[in-house]
Amino acid sequence: MKIVLLNKKNIIKYIMLFLFVFSAIRWSNIIDDGIDYVFAPKKELPIYCVDKKEKKIAISFDAAWGAEHTLDILDTLDKYNVKTTFFLVKFWAEKYPEMVKEIHKRGHEIGNHSSTHPHMSKLSKEQIIKELKGTENVVKKLTGQKTVVFRPPFGDYNDRLIKTCRELGYYVIQWDVDSLDWKSYGVQPVVDKVTRNVKNGSIVLFHNNSKYVSEFLPLVIQKLQEQGYEIVPVSELIHKGDFRIDSTGKQIKIKTK
Repeated sequence: MKIVLLNKKNIIKYIMLFLFVFSAIRWSNIIDDGIDYVFAPKKELPIYCVDKKEKKIAISFDAAWGAEHTLDILDTLDKYNVKTTFFLVKFWAEKYPEMVKEIHKRGHEIGNHSSTHPHMSKLSKEQIIKELKGTENVVKKLTGQKTVVFRPPFGDYNDRLIKTCRELGYYVIQWDVDSLDWKSYGVQPVVDKVTRNVKNGSIVLFHNNSKYVSEFLPLVIQKLQEQGYEIVPVSELIHKGDFRIDSTGKQIKIKTK
């Protein structure tokens, strides 16, 4: 009976020892993983929204297909004294040069939306530069202004794109409020989608040739202004100089001492 008890005690000791060793190994792996995580290369992110205390936002229009509603958009923006950003594709700017001039003439910012509207993450650095420079040159020829903000088609990006844009002096701009106007759900769904989801520092995505833009845009602007928001071009919303971008894509200004 005594021998059996000793064996049970030994078994318990072995079990405790096993658990101790297992825990030590596991904890070591966790620490190593943590170190690997800390020193892992940081993923590059574009600007989805901006850290702002004041009620200031940007609305933006991507222009790649058609222009039949663009003058209506410009007239509405004039009516409500709003300036915004139009992201243009090269082939659109070449097809509608007078419209490009008109957008610029009315005081709106023109951004770069690539030359051929490709998936930018699939391109080499040289191809990315070609896409950016193509649109940049056309816009500069028509307006005299260099484009400084870039929105990748389809919202598609990778580290190479972000780094290349930075080298060329571009801020890469996404959005945190998608109007989904391209789905043609109707007027009220767009109004609700935008006005219920904006917050300080938001960037709203519209398209210049969405089906109901002439109807929903006045309603959206009215409601946003009633809520106390100031609407500005993207370049006036974002921080210049030193900044960081958190994991949600929010651009945060780095305070200097």
